[in-house]
Amino acid sequence: MDKPVKKIGFLSFGHWSPTRGSQTRSASDALLQSIDLAIAAEDLGADGAYFRVHHFARQLASPFPLLAAVGAKTSRIEIGTAVIDMRYENPLYMAEDAGAADLISGGRLQLGISRGSPEQVIDGWRYFGYQPGDDETEADMSRRRTEALLDVLRGEGFAQPNARPMFQNPTGLLRVEPYSEGLRERIWWGAATNATAIWAAELGMNLQSSTLKTDESGLPFHVQQADQIRAYRAAWKEAGHARDPRVSVSRSIFALVDDRDRAWFGEGNQSEDQIGHIDPNTRSIFGRSYAAEPEILAQELAKDEAIAEADTLLLTVPNQLGVDYNTHIIEGILTHVAPALGWR
Repeated sequence: MDKPVKKIGFLSFGHWSPTRGSQTRSASDALLQSIDLAIAAEDLGADGAYFRVHHFARQLASPFPLLAAVGAKTSRIEIGTAVIDMRYENPLYMAEDAGAADLISGGRLQLGISRGSPEQVIDGWRYFGYQPGDDETEADMSRRRTEALLDVLRGEGFAQPNARPMFQNPTGLLRVEPYSEGLRERIWWGAATNATAIWAAELGMNLQSSTLKTDESGLPFHVQQADQIRAYRAAWKEAGHARDPRVSVSRSIFALVDDRDRAWFGEGNQSEDQIGHIDPNTRSIFGRSYAAEPEILAQELAKDEAIAEADTLLLTVPNQLGVDYNTHIIEGILTHVAPALGWR
């Protein structure tokens, strides 16, 4: 298979609800269907299977068992998160889990992390036993833990060995195991602002930018996001990193190719950006969704500056419509839209 010009994967929140019309009625359904969709996406020639993580919600929450299972059931597709909230994570334990999942998948893990967004409960991370340090915000706590994770993933020893260990130790200080070579270069930061995108570049993380961004200029969403990506790449170049960075954007995109598509997405499509507040002090801009006949859809997507800037596009899927229909959605983009845009 020729190398794609733009990587295309799916992003699932893994919603589940025992309500009318939902084909994902339990946590078990959400997990098993996520595995099945990843297998189906790989068979179609898609490039990535990504999952969102939320706590205290009827959605996917504990990513590493799922990532390991997908890794064991597939052979080629990238496996990732977009994103894991670092307010809830122990960096060392996370490094162990991530290393294991990466080794099971043969080095295909793409781990997206971030400072987190508003959750279902107030300060949910406190129930996990965490709290910010003195004079530290929860965002500071997330970034501190991120830097600790990045440091551990270098694979260098830091822990003093026991003089009388149960098992024989290698020489020198010990590191967290299992260690997976190259995982440090496959950590992504989900940035809602230009400043945090630049911070991620300075630390050598790849960039994930979603359909939500802090409104920093009043310009259309895709223009602000493209500006963010360009600022990130400039900071990466200035930092002098040896490798090229990767950038993903996510979008809700539906090619209307049959009556099912037109029934679900043919009317009431959110074809304009929306402005709102995710907290009292932050004005945010939510990117539009796309739903149209393939020819029109290709013309609309060609005008999206941020998609043009990114090397990876993640399709946000309505997972509660079931594996078969979501496979159809992905196939519609890969078959009818990507070739027209030169992505395949």
